[in-house]
Amino acid sequence: MSLSFCKMNGLGNDFVVLDLREHPVALRADQVAAIADRERGVGCDQVIALEPSAQADVFMRIWNADGGEVGACGNAARCVAALLAEESGSPKVSIDTESAALAATVNDDGSVTVDMGAPGLDWDEIPLAKPVSDTTEIAFGPRDDPALDSPAAVNMGNPHCIFFVEDVDAHDLARLGPLLEHDPLFPQRANISLAQITGPNSLRLRTWERGAGLTKACGTAACAAAVAAARRGLTKRKVTVTLPGGDLLIEWREGDGHVLMTGPWALDYEGSLPPELLQPAPTA
Repeated sequence: MSLSFCKMNGLGNDFVVLDLREHPVALRADQVAAIADRERGVGCDQVIALEPSAQADVFMRIWNADGGEVGACGNAARCVAALLAEESGSPKVSIDTESAALAATVNDDGSVTVDMGAPGLDWDEIPLAKPVSDTTEIAFGPRDDPALDSPAAVNMGNPHCIFFVEDVDAHDLARLGPLLEHDPLFPQRANISLAQITGPNSLRLRTWERGAGLTKACGTAACAAAVAAARRGLTKRKVTVTLPGGDLLIEWREGDGHVLMTGPWALDYEGSLPPELLQPAPTA
């Protein structure tokens, strides 16, 4: 069996996109991890499958590089929206995910705006392992880096933990990220971000993504950080979030509380998956 794919990226956060609408394939976690492996597979942060949807133009299934399925990926949503818009000839498309149905628009300049929905802000929506009265600042942080404390917690389809720091490059996120991701406070693990306020309308962000590690950009983390910063009064509700791979414009809309994410996308190349990546599971 061979499957064709598109290799795409949003600000360097890269994906293998499989169109399974006509020929469904149930991928196992080990197959996803093999596809995402940067040495032996195609290599990517997430594997994306396009599947039929009864309520949207497509259902977008998302796996992180470790093979774990997740509910949201903002950068992938922009890439998929661009593919669907080209296919349909309409700039407005709808994408269903495990977390929410998303509306997206391809703008005149080629960028894509995705309505990511309203953030989850209560402790059980994130979720946390125990009740917390205010998720704007929670009592949590690594013992060996006292500058990281009192983060905010937000769910944007994925659980996020955001530490506000003076310099996002001054902390060893590659070491601390996996430790904090697996902390018992987060029963579904968490994406760990460092956010640096650079002005009333801007911030810098670095993210350790659960199941993927350090990535050049994380769309849901940018949304979560913008919400957390606005809740603390550190920024206004519309900000430019600068990630290692580039900028996203995030607006936490006043009227309905939805978060709008605008940014670029890119098609890198197309290819076919090597059949050995899709081998049957070994028998006992």
